[in-house]
Amino acid sequence: MFSPSSPPTGLLEKVFQYIDLHQDEFVQTLKEWVAVESDSVQPVLRLRRELLRMMGLAADRLRNLGARVDLVDAGFQQLPDGQSLPIPPIILAELGNDPKKPTVCFYGHLDVQPARQEDGWVTDPHTLTEVDGKLYGRGTTDNKGPVLAWINAVSTFRALDEVKCRDQDFHSGTFGGILNEPMADLVALLGSLVDSSGRILIPGIYDHVAPVTEEEKRTYEAIDLDLEEYRNSSQVKKFLFDTKEELLMHLWRYPSLSIHGIEGAFHEPGAKTVIPGRVIGKFSIRLVPHMNISVVEKQVKQHLDYIFSKRNSSNQMTVSMTLGLHPWVANIRDNQYLAAKRAIKTVFGTEPDMIRDGSTIPIAKIFQGTIRKSVMMLPLGAVDDGEHSQKEKINRWNYIEGSKLFAAFFLEMAKLH
Repeated sequence: MFSPSSPPTGLLEKVFQYIDLHQDEFVQTLKEWVAVESDSVQPVLRLRRELLRMMGLAADRLRNLGARVDLVDAGFQQLPDGQSLPIPPIILAELGNDPKKPTVCFYGHLDVQPARQEDGWVTDPHTLTEVDGKLYGRGTTDNKGPVLAWINAVSTFRALDEVKCRDQDFHSGTFGGILNEPMADLVALLGSLVDSSGRILIPGIYDHVAPVTEEEKRTYEAIDLDLEEYRNSSQVKKFLFDTKEELLMHLWRYPSLSIHGIEGAFHEPGAKTVIPGRVIGKFSIRLVPHMNISVVEKQVKQHLDYIFSKRNSSNQMTVSMTLGLHPWVANIRDNQYLAAKRAIKTVFGTEPDMIRDGSTIPIAKIFQGTIRKSVMMLPLGAVDDGEHSQKEKINRWNYIEGSKLFAAFFLEMAKLH
């Protein structure tokens, strides 16, 4: 456990003491939120109802803080089979209205990725379980825990009275070897996208990637990262790169391509000797600054059309982009970054590293473009939290100290105003 370089005094000391004393209460709330199966991926009515329940719980908690809360109707989702499902509302909450004081806007999501214990969880993913100071459960680190940590910080100030703010399958024994199998075509297409060293094989994909500057190189050199520790904690046998600088550049400043899954293929245990009649392959490309969405989409389609044409297959192929988002990089010299650095120093007793990350958080760029204000990412989870994967957790210490961090950040922002 880290200690602040100097003990907090005055109001901040009271805030930290309150958070420490009420940490079991904060964990209990997180347990209640994790128990809500707010899965937004699977188009199932039961899960949509869980999403609506989750939004209601969050709205009630914000109202209890004294916030003015609006639930904005987002309409319905039309599925290919004709089914219509409600889209959960967007919560807009406002606390305080003094124009003389600084305004901080924070964003989070309360929906989660699918999670089943048979996927490899040791514990029930929807029952918060503490093991060795780690709080396991779907949504703990992405993103219910961080959302609650912000709320914990605000509630602490309120408690202290200081906040005023083809579609048929074939039998392989009957048809195997006499037709073009969709799965073989798809595997060939997916295998043409990236090589064994992680380099994307789509022609022209790197043409608009920003060149590396000397100043940028120095930022990678300054980052505190032990490659061996990172490899062990991530349970990765071997990384594609041997130096810290190469690894960080390929994580943060070069595009990457990941293959995520195949829909329509038999994947359950046992042997099912069918030839799938229709399959869908799923992959994503993480864009970086200066890459253009429409250009990348055209490059991908031209490449896959070329590879597919060389196979002379009787099958048909369609390439579609379901989501395209512009890359976003923040200005780390803005006031909120200064305030966050001071708050981190106060709570953790160390200077923070300024990093990039490949998480898709489209709302950041939307916020920045719409309200013409700078946006900051202030992380709370640990690198081994396993967001989107089995055994997702958040460290109890991170959760509680994160509440303190957000509280300290509020005060630092007030000083800068």
